[in-house]
Amino acid sequence: MTTIALVDDHELLRSGLAAIVNTFEGYRVILEADNGQVMIQNLKNKPVPDIVLLDITMPVMDGYETAAWIKANLPDTKVLVLSMLENDSAIIRMLKNGARGYILKDSNPKIFRKALNSIRDSGYFINDLVSNKLMHYINQEETIDTQALPLHSITENELAFLKWICTDKTYKEIAEEMNLSPRTIDTYRDNLFKKLQIKTRTGLAIFAIRHGIIDV
Repeated sequence: MTTIALVDDHELLRSGLAAIVNTFEGYRVILEADNGQVMIQNLKNKPVPDIVLLDITMPVMDGYETAAWIKANLPDTKVLVLSMLENDSAIIRMLKNGARGYILKDSNPKIFRKALNSIRDSGYFINDLVSNKLMHYINQEETIDTQALPLHSITENELAFLKWICTDKTYKEIAEEMNLSPRTIDTYRDNLFKKLQIKTRTGLAIFAIRHGIIDV
């Protein structure tokens, strides 16, 4: 069972969202909070959630601060942003603060469920909204020096895998698209992590964009 925390100051929206999530097989809402501070207080008496659905604009402790706190204190918890904000600065800032995906509040339930499944299965949800901002994000990325990484050591199959990494498909779906087993895909991923000295799927996507393997 994948556990969910909802952090949003709009109670009506939060309640409706909780009802939707609880209809999804394999998901259960275990915590609701008006803002990050309330979430942190509630965590003293509740288990740590697998995924936090996080709004940005909230009183007391907003989404930026909350995402940064989760990144620093709950490294195994993944953040999916649900916001009305569609501007570059908000998306980039949330990505830098550790968000694994970003969707708008007016997204339909199918997209919402797809985002949850992707974050649960692969750790990230990279949709058009996020992909279009990655080019800005990589220019400010401080932890990955991709300029000196060994492009010549990447195989053709690994290059093909890198292109699929930049979509919103899960690793299982990528395996199906490439007509390979999930274990082979895991091997490609692990080999690239080692070769490129990168630790995350977003890092691989950033590498692919910066080196022209895909265009955004």
